[in-house]
Amino acid sequence: MARRIGRPALPGPSEIATTASASPRSPVTVSFLGVSTVLFDDGESAILTDGFFSRPSLPKTLVLRLHSDTRRIDAALRRAGITTLDAVLCAHSHYDHALDSAAVALRTGAVLVGGSSTGFIGQGSDLPDDRIVVVENGETTTQGNFAVTFVESVHSKPDRAHGTIDRPLKQPARVREYRCGEAWSMHIEHVPSGRTALVHSSAGFRSGMLDGRRAEVVYLSIGQLGRRPRAFIEQYWQETVVAVGARRVVLTHWDNFFRSLDQPLQALAYAFDDMSASVDVLNACARRDDIDLELPTLWRRADPWAERGRVTDQPVRPSIDSTIVRAHNSGSSIIGT
Repeated sequence: MARRIGRPALPGPSEIATTASASPRSPVTVSFLGVSTVLFDDGESAILTDGFFSRPSLPKTLVLRLHSDTRRIDAALRRAGITTLDAVLCAHSHYDHALDSAAVALRTGAVLVGGSSTGFIGQGSDLPDDRIVVVENGETTTQGNFAVTFVESVHSKPDRAHGTIDRPLKQPARVREYRCGEAWSMHIEHVPSGRTALVHSSAGFRSGMLDGRRAEVVYLSIGQLGRRPRAFIEQYWQETVVAVGARRVVLTHWDNFFRSLDQPLQALAYAFDDMSASVDVLNACARRDDIDLELPTLWRRADPWAERGRVTDQPVRPSIDSTIVRAHNSGSSIIGT
C-alpha cells in the first residue's frame, strides 16, 4: 500500500473544553513546551524534562552537525517564564530530547539528571561534574520540592540511534551520535502537595515496570505509536496509564519537532507517524476506562490535577495547538522520538 503524504489534522472531537489554566490556588503548575519538554513549577522550585528548544529543520538534521541554537533556547526560556531551575531531567539521549539539555542547565543553574549517556552529553558541554547526576533504575532523586523516580523503560520502535554514548559528546555532532542510552519513565511527586504525575517520554514499555506505583496524571508520549498495531497501543495504555491508576492523560511527543516554536504546532508528517491512528485507539481506551484524554496548550501554565467542567456552549473547532478531548463524553521521527 502506498504511503500517505502530508500530515494528519489535530483531533477535532465533537465536544471540546479549553485547556484549564492553573488558578492562583494551584499548588503546582505544568507547562507543555513541545515534544516531551514539560515544566513543573510551584513558584519556589521548578524542574524541566528534556528542554529541547532548538528544533533544527529536517534538512539541517539530516545533513549538518547539530548544535544548540542559543537564540531559540533563550527565547523559549523567556516565553515559558523560566529563569532558574532545580533540575533538567533527560528522558533519554536522542537529540530531540537531549540536544539542549546541558545548555538549558547551564543557563538556569540546574543540575542535569539522567542516565550515563546523558551524563556524557553534560561533560561534553563543560557542565561541572557536581551538576551532573547519573541515576540507576528505580533511583529517586530529590530536586527542590520534587521527588523524581527513574524507571527504566524501552524506546519506541524503531530506535534508529540505539546504543549508548560512551564518552563526552561535544557539539557540533551528527544526529546519530545522540544515541538513546537508557529510556526512562519518570515518576514525579510534588512533595508539599502530594500531587503525582508520570512523564513517559517514549512509546515503549517493559511489562510490569510500573507495578506498585501510582500517579494521578500521565504525560504520555505517542511518537511513532500510530505505526504500531492496535493490540500494542492498547497494551501500551494498560502498562502506563491503567498501571498507575491515572485519571487524566496528557499526550506529548506528537508535534512536528522540525518546526520552530514560534510557529503554530502541527502533527508529525505521515512519513514519520500517524497521530490520528494512535489517538483513535487511545480515545477508545479512555472512554472505556473513564479517563480524560487531553492535548496540551503550548506555553500555558495548567493544573492537570484540577477537575474539568463540561462545555455547554456551541462546539468549536480546535486550534492547531490547543485541544482537550473529553474522551469519556465524546462519541516517527528520523532518529528521535
